[in-house]
Amino acid sequence: MAYRAPIVVPALKRHTATIIMMHGLGDSGAGWLFLSENWRRRSKFEEVAFVFPNAPNIPITLNGGMKMPGWYDIKSLGDLASREADETGILRSRDYIHSLIDAEVAKGIPTTRVVVGGFSQGGAMSLISGTTYGNQLGGIFGLSCYLLLHGKLQELIPEGSPNKDTPIFMGHGDSDQVVAHKFGKMSEEELMKLGYKVDFRTYKGLAHSADPEEIDHLEAYLNQQLPPLGDEKKDDPSL
Repeated sequence: MAYRAPIVVPALKRHTATIIMMHGLGDSGAGWLFLSENWRRRSKFEEVAFVFPNAPNIPITLNGGMKMPGWYDIKSLGDLASREADETGILRSRDYIHSLIDAEVAKGIPTTRVVVGGFSQGGAMSLISGTTYGNQLGGIFGLSCYLLLHGKLQELIPEGSPNKDTPIFMGHGDSDQVVAHKFGKMSEEELMKLGYKVDFRTYKGLAHSADPEEIDHLEAYLNQQLPPLGDEKKDDPSL
């Protein structure tokens, strides 16, 4: 399966952290560049490199089998089960996202300074990729999304559940016509049952999109999870 190279926005200062942001179905990494551009304009996250991966073009059953960028196949919008039938595709993309995290570690970035996130299908991938990664991450966030493979997630989580203490941020509009708000809420509850710490925010009147208030809350979450280090660790060979 061919994955086009991610779009990478380098850190403006010493690179001490990385945010990997997955797009939704039919989109591309370029569709979320506005996040880094917004924060760059306001001198936010200057030590952070942003990685915007591109999903492969695959047939999507929901759209009559037409090929489009997708992390996995979706059969219908009706329920969670129809969204996770493509276990092979889900795990293939999960492994790819894990490889992107590993690439940051190879550059000297500690896993605790790597955050994975995404929107819609990309958010679903961030939740399963983050919770099943073998080392503790700096953060996991999902916007307008849902939990994949929820029936077997527990058996996919590594021994010791390394990300059980990693705070998870989820945002969802209560007028979402693509991923019903109830699916986001159910996913939060399932994660909580598994012992994860989830901050789930509901945005009144928001459809299947992101809005400024949600992005502000995401920014606050990222500030908390990836505080700037400055010269604090300049002698640390791992950074």
